[in-house]
Amino acid sequence: MLNMLTLLQQGMTTGDGLAIGLAVLGGGLSALAAGIGIGQIGGRMTEAMARQPSEAQNIQTAAIVLAVFIEGAALFGLVIAGFIRS
Repeated sequence: MLNMLTLLQQGMTTGDGLAIGLAVLGGGLSALAAGIGIGQIGGRMTEAMARQPSEAQNIQTAAIVLAVFIEGAALFGLVIAGFIRS
């Protein structure tokens, strides 16, 4: 994150502020979307485990796998946003 803020600061002095600003915005949106997605998974997992306690282990395993996929997509979005330069 500090790398993106440094890029934004440099972009303002070199005139590339818009491209770098959009890259920082994209990285932030990627992290925000991942947080919302994992929050939804956690909430739905809790509801499902409350409804069927006997399936708690299977539900928890599936939720962890889904959270890993979301984190991977968010990391990919942050990396791509970090590579954007004009």
